[in-house]
Amino acid sequence: MTDSSNEEGLRIEIDDSVAILTLDMPSNRNAFGADVAGDYTRFLVDANTRQDVRSILIRSTGDRDFCLGGAPSKTPVAAPRNLFDYRAVSTAHIEMFKALWEVERPVVSAVQGTVAGVGWLLALLADMVVAARGSRWTHVFVKRGMIPHAGDSFYLPRIIPFHRLNEIALLGDTVTADTLSDWGIINRLVDKEEVADTAMDLARRLAEQPTRAVGLAKRHYRRSLEVDWNTMLREEMAGQAIYTTSADRNEILAAGLEKRKPVLTGD
Repeated sequence: MTDSSNEEGLRIEIDDSVAILTLDMPSNRNAFGADVAGDYTRFLVDANTRQDVRSILIRSTGDRDFCLGGAPSKTPVAAPRNLFDYRAVSTAHIEMFKALWEVERPVVSAVQGTVAGVGWLLALLADMVVAARGSRWTHVFVKRGMIPHAGDSFYLPRIIPFHRLNEIALLGDTVTADTLSDWGIINRLVDKEEVADTAMDLARRLAEQPTRAVGLAKRHYRRSLEVDWNTMLREEMAGQAIYTTSADRNEILAAGLEKRKPVLTGD
């Protein structure tokens, strides 16, 4: 296992092909700014070509707060000079969530405590979500005098049923992970003591899958939300053709013929 940093911010560890991304900013209740968003983005972009990363686990320190949203960067940012300058305020978070949406490695989030603001995207853009019973989720933007941003208005309608999303976003009421589980948004609802182990178990299982097949499946499901039928089927066909050249696919075929368990490397 390797650890990239001991300071407050984003800690990155690799444990047997599982990349563990820990948001470790307890003094700020795990709210994070542009600098930490940039750390996420750089890792997620690189992850697609890293042989030592076959799945990703996103979590936070402590059980009080998963993430309370955005925060000022450690590096001072110049004050906006006019209305148009405000467009740049959320750029770093937009790039981060784009990278999280597009990363081809499977992602699991482990959620405990309070989730607010962009914390929703950090949790729900994972492929599988493990959450503690009773954890509190507050969309918060409207009540803070803001509108949803950082990609919220693109991603959440693709994840949360439309009328449920309106209730969450327009009223700003707090809901629990129990409610989100009832709506089909949480994969595993467990006691808080079980969140870490349950999420890691899923991440390890995903790391044992044929990595390139998983990545192409992820890409295709997301693309299907944005393109027409003909485009999607052609991309699916191209992906299938590409995957037939992978080492894991050929190992699976050989193992089937030889009646043994395949040994997958992620290639």
